[in-house]
Amino acid sequence: MDRLSATRCALCVGLALVIWGAGPGSTAADSTRNAMPPGSPAFKPPANALFVDDFHGTSITKWRTDREGVWSIRRGMLRAELPDRRQEHSILFTGDSTWTDYALEVDVCGMRGVDKGVVVRLRGTRGLGLDLRGPGYHDLRLQMNELPIARANIENGNGVWQHVRFEVRGARCRIWVNGESVIDRRVPLSLSKSGGIALAAYTGGIGECTVYYDNVVVTALPPDSGPAR
Repeated sequence: MDRLSATRCALCVGLALVIWGAGPGSTAADSTRNAMPPGSPAFKPPANALFVDDFHGTSITKWRTDREGVWSIRRGMLRAELPDRRQEHSILFTGDSTWTDYALEVDVCGMRGVDKGVVVRLRGTRGLGLDLRGPGYHDLRLQMNELPIARANIENGNGVWQHVRFEVRGARCRIWVNGESVIDRRVPLSLSKSGGIALAAYTGGIGECTVYYDNVVVTALPPDSGPAR
């Protein structure tokens, strides 16, 4: 992806996150910047994965970012921290246009703020985004750029790891959180048929965000079979 495409991609995903946006809500009991999450879950990637990163190295060279100084590795986990200002955001992205039907799995733990999430089939300025909103909301929102698609209630406190599985096959999208199916539906036909992935950080209306990610794996899926709800 060239610099212009990366910038446009960041603006687009940022716009989607602004629309998802966090308003007033409570914060975690420990909201200090130095607070660390509990150890991330055990991880054993499948042998046939398209992409794997458990962040046990010292750099994030497998990824590209839209801004410097946000993303780093701490104790074998990926950390994103934004300035304490409203509507700040950043994405970290990887993959390419050859990825079509696939599953993204990731562990995510918010420590400060409300919003954190992932994007699949990211291509140019378009993608399918998932926002896990924490204190004050406790829900999950699915969105294609500025278009809301679905919402589900989930318990999502700060300082707690959530395991997300996000599948896209053709026009069907399925999402599990901690092994529980929460969304299964068709998405607009205008969604790109292929594309990469992104991890997102966003301060929203609360004006703060520290989030950890770990154990990212992308696996190819066979064609869709069966109706979506």
